[in-house]
Amino acid sequence: MNGIYEEHAQTVFKYLMILCKDENLAEELTQETFYRAIKSIDRYDGTCKVSTWLCQIAKHIWYQDIDKKNRKKTFELSEDMVSNNTSIEDVCCLKEKKMEMMKQVYKLDQTAKEVVLLRITGAFSFREIGELFNKNENWARVTFYRAKQKIGKGV
Repeated sequence: MNGIYEEHAQTVFKYLMILCKDENLAEELTQETFYRAIKSIDRYDGTCKVSTWLCQIAKHIWYQDIDKKNRKKTFELSEDMVSNNTSIEDVCCLKEKKMEMMKQVYKLDQTAKEVVLLRITGAFSFREIGELFNKNENWARVTFYRAKQKIGKGV
């Protein structure tokens, strides 16, 4: 398992950074991913790459973390949200627009949603996204383009 960790830890960490955008959380979730992978290694059937299997575990752990945080979520105004150049109304409108776009992304099918999330953060190339899904670069480009079209139409 040490070899698998050394070979795939960076990929899993990078994937989680894309999802959660928090280095400490990504590191914690990466460790949890490998812990759960060790516990369930007997269920790995070899039909996909090890990195794909690990990223799927990581994604589910991240979803669980989001669910846990959403149960305790509160909204606080911070100093950086209120500046001389930006009104609170503008900040709220921007937040609403982002939320509406993310709602549209989450209405997509699972594969399209993951491709969009990986791509819009800019950390994964189409080639890397294709590799994660055991597909080619062109597949990732087409999937991303079609997802953008659906978002533009309101899915």
